[in-house]
Amino acid sequence: MDKLKMHSPNLTQENVARIRELFPGCVTEARGEDGNLRLAVDFDLLRQELSDSVVEGPRERYHLNWPGKREALLTANAPIAKTLRPCREESVNFDATKNIFIEGDNLDALKLLQETYLGKVKMIYIDPPYNTGNDFIYEDDFAEGTEEFLIRSNQKDEEGNRLVTNTEANGRFHSDWLSMMYPRLKLARNLLRDDGVIFISIDDNEVDNLRKVCSEIFGDQNFVAQIIWQKVFSPKNTAKWFSEDHDYILVFTKNKPSWEPNLLPQTEAMIARYKNPDNDPRGPWASSDLAARNRYDAGLYSVTCPSGRIIDGPPVGTYWRFSKENFLALEADNRIWWGEDGNNMPRLKRFLCEVKQGRTPQTFWPWSEVGHTQDAKKTLLKYVPFEYTENVLNSLKPVELIQRMLQLATPSDEEAIVLDFFGGSAVTAHAVLLQNLQDGGKRQFVIIQVDEPLPKPEQRMRSIFEMGLTRVRNVAEELRSHSDNNQLDIGFRVLKIDSSNLADVYYTPDAIRQDQLDLFTHNIKPDRTPEDLLFQVLLDWGVDLSLPIRKETLRGKTVFFVDENALVACFDDDVDEELVKELAGLKPLRVVFRDSGFASDAVKINVEQIFKQMSPGTEVKAI
Repeated sequence: MDKLKMHSPNLTQENVARIRELFPGCVTEARGEDGNLRLAVDFDLLRQELSDSVVEGPRERYHLNWPGKREALLTANAPIAKTLRPCREESVNFDATKNIFIEGDNLDALKLLQETYLGKVKMIYIDPPYNTGNDFIYEDDFAEGTEEFLIRSNQKDEEGNRLVTNTEANGRFHSDWLSMMYPRLKLARNLLRDDGVIFISIDDNEVDNLRKVCSEIFGDQNFVAQIIWQKVFSPKNTAKWFSEDHDYILVFTKNKPSWEPNLLPQTEAMIARYKNPDNDPRGPWASSDLAARNRYDAGLYSVTCPSGRIIDGPPVGTYWRFSKENFLALEADNRIWWGEDGNNMPRLKRFLCEVKQGRTPQTFWPWSEVGHTQDAKKTLLKYVPFEYTENVLNSLKPVELIQRMLQLATPSDEEAIVLDFFGGSAVTAHAVLLQNLQDGGKRQFVIIQVDEPLPKPEQRMRSIFEMGLTRVRNVAEELRSHSDNNQLDIGFRVLKIDSSNLADVYYTPDAIRQDQLDLFTHNIKPDRTPEDLLFQVLLDWGVDLSLPIRKETLRGKTVFFVDENALVACFDDDVDEELVKELAGLKPLRVVFRDSGFASDAVKINVEQIFKQMSPGTEVKAI
């Protein structure tokens, strides 16, 4: 029976395998530091394969480079032996909701989600640290190798300190920030759907560097826009040089030809321009000029007004937009407006029912449409009862700003997944719930936030993550009281990153001596629950973490049913053939047991045979 690997995928080896498919001669075997043979790329040959001339050495080319870039790439690809543990007591409607909160380092979280959400996320929004010299950045150890990283990632951080200030006195001020962002964006791209899009908030300090990094990761051809958001409603008169009134939002797609923004709703002012003074049965219309400056020889002719006045032609230096034949056809269809007295210069009637039912998005977003930072602060204070004002985050984003992105990027009739891996105050989760209420949408959110303590401890919450949970709980209560939509999903599952549920013996069985075997009869850590094991199996198998889970007792054993028969799991001891046959009779897609959980070696040997006979389509594995 095959065993689950129970750690995030090794992206380096997967990339090597892809290169091997394209250029088999560029991949060879090399002996690693552990003495084992593994596939490796002959980069000299690969460079030659990708060049139409002889490659003798490194050449100058246009690219962004910084100290630590190669180590950041290594960090992105290195596997980790961690898991997500469910936390029911902090969740809301745990068994049925499709929304997810993840507490932990977002680099670890993105690695853990690589198989489960690969190519499934419709939209990503992130508001990373702006690197002003005062806010926090994530401290990643880029100096260690893959194996060291794997070993370290399987241990809890005893100090619990994952954040450091990045002051401008640091010689690697920009480099450290780029090294933090690069692996996270690289992993995030894998999660986007082919028609997916990412929005990133940023200011002047790093916008140039961030755009270059995104062009490298997503492809310059997938750049869409650099939006200007007017974040304040009045200038800062205390500014020494200029009042900084805006931030940027970079927009990149996974595959630009596959993505097109939705039209924004028409404003009341736009609709008000359409009138119907002649009671046209086609409804309200607005008129537009029939003359244009572009040369059009067929557009030079005289026209006769309904009043009988003859107009020799369009104004000097212009041309009618249509030929005389087309003009007469439009007039016959009552699409030419001559004014109320029938004596004016002709204009074209454009009917509201025939124009685009929306407006094309622009790259300038004024605060009057999407809110400003003071709006954002007021909203946070409304839903989070702070004891100390110093805990209110800086650089908050208004809910309306994220809603604008959701309107552009996600359809209301689809269960689109929205990811934010710099979750902060959970404004993205708030926006998803509110937008779903307003347009009947079915969007789901996945919010990731590191366990960062508040500047000053409070009784009701100790960290920014808990602050976000508090906000969304209170938002959900308000939406519940104002909505008659029983289908609105206002719950969330809380999952927390922790070391693997499996003891070290699972990953390094060769390190155990013969006389120690009795100490490692069970490879599961003693403080882990069956539901902990279930979620690590979901991660390892790439099963959707938001699927409904049902727990049932069969023959005295606890059995989990994920989305009914998508996955069936039993981690109890003394599993006998009768239970195995009963589970096989249900014909699940996947089934998993504990390797040490069978009543006897005979039962363990017979499991695969029982499923082959009774449910040959079931994939059987053990941990």
